[in-house]
Order: sequence, then C-alpha cells, then structure tokens
Amino acid sequence: MTRRGLKQRVPKGPDHGPQRALITAGFVSRVGNGLFNTAAILYFTFVVHLPTAQVGVGLTIAGLSGLAVGLPAGNLADRYGPRTVWLTALALQAVTMAAFVLIDSWWAFTLVATLDRLAAAAANAAGGALIARAGGERPAAFRARLRTFVNLGVVVGTLGAAFALQVNTRPAYTALILANAASFALAGLIAFLGVPNYRPLPRPKEHRRWSVLAGRPYVSFVALYSAMGLQYQTVSLLLPIWLTAHTDAPRWTVAAVYAINSGVCVLLQSRLGSRVETPRQGGRAFRLAGLLFLVSCPLMALTAEAPAWVAPVLAVLAVCVHSVGEVWESSAGFALGFGLAPDHAQGQYQGFFGIGFGAGQALAPVILTGAVLALGHTGWLLLGVLFAALGAAGPPLAAWAERTRPATPGGEDPVHPVRDRRDESSLLEADH
Repeated sequence: MTRRGLKQRVPKGPDHGPQRALITAGFVSRVGNGLFNTAAILYFTFVVHLPTAQVGVGLTIAGLSGLAVGLPAGNLADRYGPRTVWLTALALQAVTMAAFVLIDSWWAFTLVATLDRLAAAAANAAGGALIARAGGERPAAFRARLRTFVNLGVVVGTLGAAFALQVNTRPAYTALILANAASFALAGLIAFLGVPNYRPLPRPKEHRRWSVLAGRPYVSFVALYSAMGLQYQTVSLLLPIWLTAHTDAPRWTVAAVYAINSGVCVLLQSRLGSRVETPRQGGRAFRLAGLLFLVSCPLMALTAEAPAWVAPVLAVLAVCVHSVGEVWESSAGFALGFGLAPDHAQGQYQGFFGIGFGAGQALAPVILTGAVLALGHTGWLLLGVLFAALGAAGPPLAAWAERTRPATPGGEDPVHPVRDRRDESSLLEADH
C-alpha cells in the first residue's frame, strides 16, 4: 500500500465528522428497522393474509438469495469506493421497503423480500468497507461504538412500534413500513452530506476478485464466527420458546429478556469493545465469550425446574451473563474481521464475512429448535459446550493468522503497514 493511500485512510481523531455521520445514519436506519421488524410478521399474516408457513418460505428464499450478493458488492465497493455502493444500496432498500405496502400475494411478497435482502446484503458489504475507512487506525473500536447506537436505535424503534401494535389496523402497519423506508432515505442523506467519497485504495498486482478464498485464516475465522452466531438466536428464538413451553415463568419474562439483552449491549459495547482492537485481543475476547455462554446456557435450562417466581430471576441472570458474552463475541468479530482483512479489499472481505454469517443465521432455527429443544436440558448443555469449544479456537486462530501473514520485501505487513507496530505495544500492555 502506498503512503498516499494510508494517509487517506487515517482520520483526524476519534470524534471526526465522518464517524459522527455514520453513527447518526446507523441510528436512524435502525430506528426504522425496530419499527418494522417488531410488527412485520403480524402485517404479513393478519393484514396481507399470508399463511405463516408461506411467510417463512418467502423469507428463507430471500435470505438465501441475499448470500449471492456479498462478494460482488464488496468488490464494487473496493473498486469504485464504498460510499457510492452503500448509498445506492440504501436507496434500493428505501424503494423495496415502501413496496411492501403494495403486496397482495405470496409471489409479490417473495419478490419484494428478495430484492430487499439483495439490497441489504450489498449495504452490509459496502458498509463494512466504509466503516473500515472512517475508523482509520481503530476500525474495531469505532464499530463497537457504532453498534452501541445501532442497538439503541432498535430499542427506540421497538418502543415506537408498540403503539401501532396496540392500534392493530392496516394504516398503523402501513405507517411503520413507510417510516422504515424513510429511515433508509434519511440515513443515506446524512451519509451523503457527512461522509467523504473515499477513493479506492491502490491494489497490489496479485489482487483477485476472489482473493479472500485463498486466505485460509480468514476463511476459518468466518466459519468459526458463523457457528458462534448461533448465540444471537439463542436469546431471540430459542429462549422465548423454552420459557413459554417448558417453564412456569409469566409471559412478560419474554419481553423482559429482550429488553435486558439490548440494554446490556447498549451499556457495555463501547466500554468493552474499546479494549479489543487487534487480532490477538480479538482471539482472547472470543475465548472469553465462549466461556460466558458455557455458563449462560445451563442457567437457561434450569428455568424449567424453577418455581414460577424463581424462573424469571434465573432467566434474567442467564441473559445478563449471555449478553456480556455477546458483547465480547461481537467485539472479537470486529477486531478479527477488520484486522485480518487487507485495507484495499475490505469490501470483498466484509462481503464474504456477511455470506458466512448469513448462512449461519439461516441454519440457526433448524439447529436450535430441531436439536437443542429436542434434547432438552442435555441440548442446552451441549450448546454451551459447543460455544466454549468454538471460543477456545479463537486465540490459536489469531496466532495462526499473524504467523502466516505475508510480508513485503521491505519487511512491512501489506495488510496494515503502520497499525501493526502500534498493536505490538498495546498487546504487551494488555498482557501485563
């Protein structure tokens, strides 16, 4: 990488304008997501009158289709600049979201949902590259800070959706959908005004459109992180089913665990995430996350054996432990996801990361409901052991990646030529 390219990437400080613009845009778009996602299934089933099974099939088709866009969109971001691709994807999301108010059949629903997921996958790939550029020398720390406001936006949107759910009319649901569409447009406008149009960084001669597939440490990291991603739906899908079907806990416990999970992430993401910036620190954070999940999963299982007044307490305790683990796990993902990717190909690498994570999330419901619920307490224990084993692989993976990272003839790391020198000192301080 040339000195000119590196200079362009480094921001003036941690609170510079592009970062503030991206945080504001992310918050606005996630408020819209919170408004829509909370009521989406009710709109499709009770207003559009689609059977629940058909909605599930349509969303599965849309999700799998979106996996095909990550790498091409990432390559476009690397070639033409991440802001251009990201803004284009946001505009498409605004259009497809607004189109949901017009659907009246399963085919129309599936088509719109597929177009929406394609745009979302492209936005994720280009957005990851944009975060890497705006984050400068500390992209993982910036991504952790951004996630704090993203979670806060979802909470605000979810609270706002409660009013529409109470009214329970087509105009109320339509307002939520159009508000989400407007949030994409507003987020794009904020980014257009506040984020520079970063020029593509110089690429080495050996760069290829599929270079990420040749990086075995990064491919291994994506596989590892995608498997650990089961933890997200452990709280959002598995635990609510378990609480309602296998425990005497009151129904409000389900809402409580959602709120607590989001609240813990909002409060701790920046504080803990700022300590995880290098791949080596990311590996250790990944291991710690796995150990916390090993504690939280058996606690969740024990709610089935507890009296009605004890089960909510156990559920809250389990979710608190699990949420702290989620913060460490996501911070590890940021550090390794950005730290193991070359600057000139962040779009391609973030696109591939999105493909792996999306595939894991698509398989999560089948694994969690088909295996864990079927095995009961044993399933919860095995899930915790799986998370701990995946976490234990974090430090060796990070060490492998650093050991096999190629060097230029001048002895500099072609991935992060300046950042690595700073990382070594911070790692020494962290170890002592």
